[in-house]
Amino acid sequence: MLDPINAIANWLQNLLSSWGLESGLVNFIMILIGVLVVAMTVLVLDILLVWVERKMVARFQDRLGPNRLGPFGLIQPIADVIKLLIKEDITPEGADKVLFNIAPVMALATVLIIWAVIPFAPTMLGASLNVGVLYIVAAGALGTLGILMAGWAAHNKYALVGAFRMVALVVSYEVPMVTALLVPVILARSMGLHDIVEAQAQGGWFILFSPVTALIFFVCTIAELGRAPFDLAEAESEIVAGYHIEYSGMKFGMFYAGELLHALTMGALIASLFLGGWHGPFVQQVPILGVVYLFIKAFFVYWMYTWVRYTVPRIRIDHMMSLNWKFFTPLALVMVIVTAILDKLMTGLPGWIYGLGMFSANVLVAVITINLLRTYSQKERQRVAEPRPVAQADLAKAPGSGD
Repeated sequence: MLDPINAIANWLQNLLSSWGLESGLVNFIMILIGVLVVAMTVLVLDILLVWVERKMVARFQDRLGPNRLGPFGLIQPIADVIKLLIKEDITPEGADKVLFNIAPVMALATVLIIWAVIPFAPTMLGASLNVGVLYIVAAGALGTLGILMAGWAAHNKYALVGAFRMVALVVSYEVPMVTALLVPVILARSMGLHDIVEAQAQGGWFILFSPVTALIFFVCTIAELGRAPFDLAEAESEIVAGYHIEYSGMKFGMFYAGELLHALTMGALIASLFLGGWHGPFVQQVPILGVVYLFIKAFFVYWMYTWVRYTVPRIRIDHMMSLNWKFFTPLALVMVIVTAILDKLMTGLPGWIYGLGMFSANVLVAVITINLLRTYSQKERQRVAEPRPVAQADLAKAPGSGD
């Protein structure tokens, strides 16, 4: 088995032990090094994401994108980081300085801590928590707290309104998103992400078992990211820049970096829950390939996020909430109930029968949902097309009615 990462880790651990350090201290140093390596890797990828997204949106809009600094404009993100570092750091008068300065750090840190439970390869994972799914939900709640802190501490009514709208959006869409998380938990019979990926490596990707749930989770993560068409929480045309209007320099850069990194993190999470995570050809013989497979899948989901963001127009916030509470939440509950019942009924059957039964149930739910939506839309069109009945009071107020 070719496993260079663990070979380097074992060599470093033996080196520290040879220096006479206690085993507890050696383990602490190894954990600290692992945290730093993962954090630095994803932060470097975050800088690259600036270039990737600008290039992708340029292709969508028939432009060139960054092409001056370095080959293909690759050094442009470095220039952007330098620009943010040298910009003046402003704290508004009357702001709560402690909370105002903690909020951007929390916005970025809550995204980073999610990577602690994402398995990179069969032999590479940070924390093998048996409640990894609950850990992810808790980390998302901290991100919501950071948004509220940023809007309230800035002492700006526009920032506060933007924060309230963003928190309302995030909290609302977390309901169907957390409900959808129960489906891979049921299929894998575990809340640990490593166990969920292992179950997919042995029995097939969960997106084939429950594509409707994967779609629900994908759309809800777009809403949690605050990306179009769910970016009305910022609403540049209405309330300037939303909850981070008062931030400048690198503090704003932390919010921006957190948003980009959050998209990649959600891509890695979807890859782990529904796309097999690190699973791929020859990964058991060469575990380092698992990292490559995971990031290929994560970047594919990130590309889909970008595709939706620069293609679908923004929707009204009342439509946004109606879509959540009247459509995604009931549909997610239906999928959990259907998955739980079928899992109980088909336990012990051959794997292909189990998978075919789950997929067929998803197709049936999708067909019923589409028919219900079609019926509702037809009734709505008829209601709008029919002339509104004129009341007697309106006739009395009409011009010339007294003649």
